[in-house]
Order: sequence, then C-alpha cells, then structure tokens
Amino acid sequence: MDMKLQTAMVLLLETFKEYASAEGNPKTLTKNEVMELYKKELPAFLEGAKDQGEVDELLRAMDHDGNAEVDFTEFMHMVGALTCAAHGFDQQK
Repeated sequence: MDMKLQTAMVLLLETFKEYASAEGNPKTLTKNEVMELYKKELPAFLEGAKDQGEVDELLRAMDHDGNAEVDFTEFMHMVGALTCAAHGFDQQK
C-alpha cells in the first residue's frame, strides 16, 4: 500500500519540529529558524528573492497574527501557498 500523502504529512510535521526546536519555543519558528529552514529546505526559493527586503516581507506575511513567530498553522499556509504556486507554474508548461 502506497501512502504518499501520509508520508508527506509526517515529513511536514517532522520538518517543522526539527527547525522549531532549534531555539526558543518548540511550537513556533523564529525568524532565524525560518531562514534556516529556507536555506536548507528551499534554497532555490531564497535564491529567487531579489533582496533582503523581499525576504523580510515574506517572513512578515507568514506571521499572520503578528507575534514575530510562525506557528504550525502559519507554516502550513506558507507550504500550501508555495505548493499552489508550483502547481500553477507546472500547469503552464
């Protein structure tokens, strides 16, 4: 039985926990933890940013409640948005 979606969900949970536990609250990502996640897990995404201001704006946009941390729900919104964007790009080919 092939359970790709379940595997993907487990990987998302484990990835969030791995980076969130690096500093501070293990249930949220700090700006530094988000940057580390992007560097290691989504390097092409950071390379596509034109400048640090664009990266900072992305981080602010992820933090929906404005508490300077990214919780799991906010993280999943980001993952969903990036996945939808990738799907749209793939559909244009």
